[in-house]
Amino acid sequence: MGKIESRVQRRVEKTQKKSWLRRIFTSPITKILLTLIIVYLSNFYLQLSQNTWSFSLAWKFALEWHVEKFLLGALVLLFLDMFLISLSGSFLMGNIIYITSIGLLGIANSQKMALRMEPIYPDDLKMIFEFTMMKDIIGNTYFILTLVLIFLALAGLVYALYRSIRLSKRQQVIRLVCFVVSIAGLFYASLFNQPNNLLRKEYNKTALWIPYSQKMNYYNTGFMGGFLYNLKVEAMDKPKNYSKETIDKIVKKYDTKAKENNAKKKNKEKPNVVFIMSESFSDPEKLDGIKLNKSPITDFRSVARQSVYSGEMLSQNYGGGTANIEFEALTGISMGLLNHQMTTPYTMMLPKKTEFPSIVSSLKQQDYQTVAIHPYNTSMYKRKDVYNVLGFNRFLDENTMTHKERLSNNGYISDASAFSEVLDVMEKSDKASFVHLVTMQTHMPYNNKYTDSPYTLTNLASSASIDNYALDISYTSNALKQFIEDINKLDRQTIVVFWGDHLPSIYPDNIVEKNNPFTTHLTEYLIYDTLNKTIHHQEVMSPFYFSSLITDFSSVEQTGFNAMLLELQKILPAFEKQMYYVNGKWEKEVSFTKEERELYEDYQLMVYDLVSGEKYGQQMFNVES
Repeated sequence: MGKIESRVQRRVEKTQKKSWLRRIFTSPITKILLTLIIVYLSNFYLQLSQNTWSFSLAWKFALEWHVEKFLLGALVLLFLDMFLISLSGSFLMGNIIYITSIGLLGIANSQKMALRMEPIYPDDLKMIFEFTMMKDIIGNTYFILTLVLIFLALAGLVYALYRSIRLSKRQQVIRLVCFVVSIAGLFYASLFNQPNNLLRKEYNKTALWIPYSQKMNYYNTGFMGGFLYNLKVEAMDKPKNYSKETIDKIVKKYDTKAKENNAKKKNKEKPNVVFIMSESFSDPEKLDGIKLNKSPITDFRSVARQSVYSGEMLSQNYGGGTANIEFEALTGISMGLLNHQMTTPYTMMLPKKTEFPSIVSSLKQQDYQTVAIHPYNTSMYKRKDVYNVLGFNRFLDENTMTHKERLSNNGYISDASAFSEVLDVMEKSDKASFVHLVTMQTHMPYNNKYTDSPYTLTNLASSASIDNYALDISYTSNALKQFIEDINKLDRQTIVVFWGDHLPSIYPDNIVEKNNPFTTHLTEYLIYDTLNKTIHHQEVMSPFYFSSLITDFSSVEQTGFNAMLLELQKILPAFEKQMYYVNGKWEKEVSFTKEERELYEDYQLMVYDLVSGEKYGQQMFNVES
């Protein structure tokens, strides 16, 4: 009997101990403390991802250098965690979903920093649904793991919602209050860039915002500070002298110039115009420290020597930013004029509009058929919606193209196939065609794309990515040469604008740091005309001048906006934020004469009027009839 009583006693004590522990871990105070700890550590984790996983830098940021900003960021994360807990009705499941989300965010931020030297922006989160692109970039293993984590988190949320029905009335009231408070807090945080926002004012007390460098912005204000800074913002700040009278004067001035130029082009047959934005096309050997056993772009160079214009193009970014370069080339608008937080107009600005002036709309006025081709899916950067806004008649993608050959099992549709698609479009139309092609063949990853490459580094340890990239662009170079031979056989004059959007993010950090920052933003470009053989080598040019240059030497009619850009190109052939190419030299700031300053400000005023203003000068973007 004694042994039995002893066992019973131990069970009772054990049960009481479990009950005591359960009360401790389920008490409101414990939950609050655990939530605060989780939020604090998650903010520290995000800071680690921003500081290339340097514990000492993250520690100093959080506990020495920027304590106030770190705590403000933690406050926003607290609202997010509170929202997930109250939404699910479960402290445990809400935190599991929160930790999973923050974990994936930190990994994504670290990867983007490594590949593009840029942090994650709020607008990047829309890419989470671009499953095909995610799989291609991160590989099947990590993609499947990510999907599994997301699926488990969603399944847990559904189960928690089902269980939340059993919560007591008191618990439901607390849950509702927390839900409302968290929603209000997150909504107020989303207005970070609005005037008199209290959260922004608290940041401003100690924050050093560096708009021209988002990388430094995130470093100086913390991951959360930089993230909040890049929330919704007006496309462009209002210039001081903006008014209807000022815009009317500018429109009259440049519309008159355009009309005079167009008078010389009447009754002339319009040429085909082809834009080819080649993914990551650039010369690897322009970088100091990169030397291959032979040049992979000799065919490109041979075409460039026969082109009206050729040289180097200034890209806004290193390692990415394709859609922004495309935006500049099609619209004639420099990203350097837009607000720093307007990181991707294709997803942040254009989908909100019903139409937007561009070379597409201008050529449609001249009775061109306008076709966009992208040998990938239509959802990337919301291209399907954006192309409708810009005025394309048709959009051919990987599903609707006729030519779909690939150069390898791990590769994308080849550039040779894409060029054949362009030829088909022009040959099947009686009208002049404008075809805009955004290629995919040379898109990363490169490591496993080809089994062997004849191009190898001669001065560094062998790199499969660089070797395969060199082979990739050699295929593009060869396909371009063949394409030029094909268009020379067409009955209609054809103009081809070919450019690389940015450098690939495959070069070692020590090589990137060794080179001038301007060099890492220069790709190759050319403008070829099957009839015009006058050569104008242009050392450096920005892509937003491409469409205007075509109107300068061909029968394509000008808009007043084209006429303005042609004047600006003479004094400032290339510029982005903190990068100005003036008089054959690179400058971080530029000094203008009075006349030059007036021209530059006219351009600023017209861009503002279009993207954020009252559209007083809309007619300047049209061809005068």
